[in-house]
Amino acid sequence: MTPNPNTNAKLIDGPVGKTLINLTIPMIFGMVGLIIFNLTDTYFVGKLGADQLAALSFTFPVIFIINSIALGLGVGASVVISRAIGEGDHDKVRRLTTDGLLLSIGIVIVFTLTGLATIKPLFTLLGASPEIIVLIKKYMVIWYIGMPFVVVPMVGNSAIRATGDTKTPSIIMMIAATINVVMDPLLIFGIGIFPEMGIQGAALATVISRFTTFSVALYVLGIRDKMLTSKFHSFKTVLASWQIILFIGAPIAASRMIVPFTTGIIIRLLSGFGNSTVAGFGVASRIEFFSLAAVNALVTVYGPFIGQNLGANKAERIYSSIKLTRRFVLFWGILLFIILGFAAPFIAGIFSKDVVVIKTIVTYLRIVPIAYGLNGIFLLSTTVMNVLKKPYHSAGLIAVQMFLVYIPLAHLGAEFFAVKGVFLATAIAYITGGFLASKVMKKQLFKILQ
Repeated sequence: MTPNPNTNAKLIDGPVGKTLINLTIPMIFGMVGLIIFNLTDTYFVGKLGADQLAALSFTFPVIFIINSIALGLGVGASVVISRAIGEGDHDKVRRLTTDGLLLSIGIVIVFTLTGLATIKPLFTLLGASPEIIVLIKKYMVIWYIGMPFVVVPMVGNSAIRATGDTKTPSIIMMIAATINVVMDPLLIFGIGIFPEMGIQGAALATVISRFTTFSVALYVLGIRDKMLTSKFHSFKTVLASWQIILFIGAPIAASRMIVPFTTGIIIRLLSGFGNSTVAGFGVASRIEFFSLAAVNALVTVYGPFIGQNLGANKAERIYSSIKLTRRFVLFWGILLFIILGFAAPFIAGIFSKDVVVIKTIVTYLRIVPIAYGLNGIFLLSTTVMNVLKKPYHSAGLIAVQMFLVYIPLAHLGAEFFAVKGVFLATAIAYITGGFLASKVMKKQLFKILQ
């Protein structure tokens, strides 16, 4: 098979800053699409009432865990694919991409069956009341059934980004957002010929939009970029591909699951202050994701950049990129702290009229953003270590941040300062993680590139 131009190394030449900007800008649009996707659900479900909004908030940790698994697989695939591209090995690129998708399908089947069987006990453990669990079940049954259309495109988009193409994944994400924006009100409220499904409508709109991205991602990988192969290989060969993907992806997925696990503990803690507090926290978390779109976009494309340059032995470009990205995330963090501090009441009022929900959102947005810059450094530093094939270092840092800093401080904060104390713990965890990750990353990078 003739090598496809899209799998040539594109990120190893040209000005570093310009290359990163060209990668990041399209990805920002994709991130905005993903955020619009999530905020649309939050906005329309919020119109149904505080209980429905609380039910949606309770689902965040579980959905985040599934997304973390997909992200881990995607990053693992992206790292090995980008390095294979930097090495110029096109056959290896196709093999790794194909086997990565097969692995994601197998894992999805296991988690779908497990998820459907554990809805009531799991969400009871998270602190959901019986009436909220009824709403959660309506949402999650549909979401679990549609899980393949969520996970496989995430892995596929990571493979596409490994080539240096960030425009196509962004377009795919924007398509999903557009479909979700259209379908959400139709299915939730029963407009026109559509039935009124309430919170179930939000889940079905998600599945429909994700099915579209599933189809487009497979077309791009298989037809346009020719990154998939139908050539039969022995199970031993496939297993070898899975092993190198999972060597990177498994610890990343595990470490990423620490975050929703921790979020579950925080939600359980906040549930003691009422369902409206949980609802406010859920909205604030999504506003945070929206605010950090540029940083998350940069983090997403940074792995392929480091991977291709590492494969091509371009150490000077890696060092230069670290300096530039650190400056950007610190500047962005300061800017967000100022903007969100002033705009918090207005933003909160968009999503709810409940006084407690609004107060919770405002409190979060006036405390946590002070740490956004250092959280960006944490994300960038762990990304570098993943590409350096040091995923266990990244996992260890996340474990320290969450288990040794965040959770203990959140409990202390709740005890002495109520909801405000929990959010102060969030900021301290972000700050601590940023300093630690930066120090560890520099040490590991020096060992490999010296």
